[in-house]
Amino acid sequence: MLVLFETAAGYAIFKVLDEQKVQQVDSLWKEFETPEKANKIVKLKHFEKFQDTTEALAAATALVEGKMGKTLKKVLKKVVAKEAHEQLAITDAKLGGVIKDKLNLSCVHSPAVSELMRGIRNQMEGLITGLPPREISAMSLGLAHSLSRYKLKFSPDKVDTMIVQAISLLDDLDKELNNYIMRCREWYGWHFPELGKIITDNLAYCKSVRKLGDRTNVATTDLSDILPEEVEAEVKLAAEISMGTEVSEQDIGNIMHLCDQVIEITEYRSQLYDYLKNRMMAIAPNLTVMVGELVGARLISHAGSLLNLAKHPASTVQILGAEKALFRALKTRRDTPKYGLIYHASLVGQTTAKNKGKISRMLAAKASLAIRYDALAEDATAEMGVENRAKLEARLRHLEEKGIRRISGTGKATARADKYQHKSDVRVYDPSGDSTLPSGSKKRKFEEVDPEAEAEVEEAKPAEAKAKKPKKEAAAEEPEAAAEETEEPPKKKKKKKEKRQAEEAAAAEEVMEEVEEEEEVAAEETTEKKKKKKKKKVKEEEED
Repeated sequence: MLVLFETAAGYAIFKVLDEQKVQQVDSLWKEFETPEKANKIVKLKHFEKFQDTTEALAAATALVEGKMGKTLKKVLKKVVAKEAHEQLAITDAKLGGVIKDKLNLSCVHSPAVSELMRGIRNQMEGLITGLPPREISAMSLGLAHSLSRYKLKFSPDKVDTMIVQAISLLDDLDKELNNYIMRCREWYGWHFPELGKIITDNLAYCKSVRKLGDRTNVATTDLSDILPEEVEAEVKLAAEISMGTEVSEQDIGNIMHLCDQVIEITEYRSQLYDYLKNRMMAIAPNLTVMVGELVGARLISHAGSLLNLAKHPASTVQILGAEKALFRALKTRRDTPKYGLIYHASLVGQTTAKNKGKISRMLAAKASLAIRYDALAEDATAEMGVENRAKLEARLRHLEEKGIRRISGTGKATARADKYQHKSDVRVYDPSGDSTLPSGSKKRKFEEVDPEAEAEVEEAKPAEAKAKKPKKEAAAEEPEAAAEETEEPPKKKKKKKEKRQAEEAAAAEEVMEEVEEEEEVAAEETTEKKKKKKKKKVKEEEED
């Protein structure tokens, strides 16, 4: 059996002298206690030394990724291929599969092999002859540094410091551009005030001013490459009847120089935005797909770096940028903010005000996953970001459609139970519903009325007149009573209320008595009529 052993200085191939002892895993470590004992178990057959650290790093990275490097291939062809019938003991099973496929060599990987490798590593200085210990330690240190750099995969494209600086510069340029444009419009507005209302675009305004100079040159200047035909015609018409003051050539020269500055800064800003977009797609593609270039860059800038942002939970990402509002809400015990910088993302902007909080929470959760994937994954692609954005858009459509269905009142809307509120209303008994007869006294024509009933009705009329006052008198008395109540103290008010209630109750009782009396009179009349009819019928029968 042959053993492939990798060191920082090169590849070593050992020949196993006693295979029976190798199979005894538990007691194998005793055979490697001293270099003399170790030489009885294994013997160095070939050692291939690395020329420099670059070659050592290439070989080490190939072993880490489970691949067979050029140096290893050369060694195996030179030494092991001559003894193809021998088995090759290796540390990595994945590498053994590659060697078997390419060189058709049988490879072995087992616990006994791992224990054998541990013993060889323990007595490496005594087993590998012709290699001083200081050289082995120097090669190990150099390879460790090189391999660490390779592991980190330090690339200038992955530096997020450039994003922090670029987004800060972009914000500064926007502020400066606004100041310059306001100054330019105000300055040139003294000479040609109508131009500011006609041309609303800032860049087109500065280019027009740069090309025109004095407003008297409008008639001879062609602005078709800057403005549409309708706007150009409007500018020329406004220049003829302009109310602006006359300015000197020196003033016009300074204004034109300011316009040059605005045009240059605007062009540089567009160039910087393209640079930022490309850099964001290189460093954080998933975050860029989720929230956009500007919002993603502002989040990274606010956190300090992409790695710092990846350490934040989703709840912090959601309110990042609204720290002042958060602490003010905590101090005053009010509702905390629902969103910070993430509010400017397109997904949050296109939702209704009712659903902005829900969408910002879901977007922050997905964005935090995208940030961690971008910061910690080796090969970051935008597939996860695209997939999560599609899910969020579907969720947003569902929320919007749910609100529309609920408004329209279709059967798909979920039934909502209103909150029960117990209302204890004190109701007073209304006696007016007891009788179907009208409460007012109507004149009735009776053929025969008893004198006693007539006297009772006449006595009841004055009482009824007292109880029911005319509407005009009652309306006139109400404001007077209200005025008296406002002037009198609360005790007198209570007494008056009690008196009024007593009077109203008495009047109601009188009305009820009158109604009952009228019903009795009507009943007596009907009985008398019936008797008269019967008498007439009896007389007619007797006459017949």
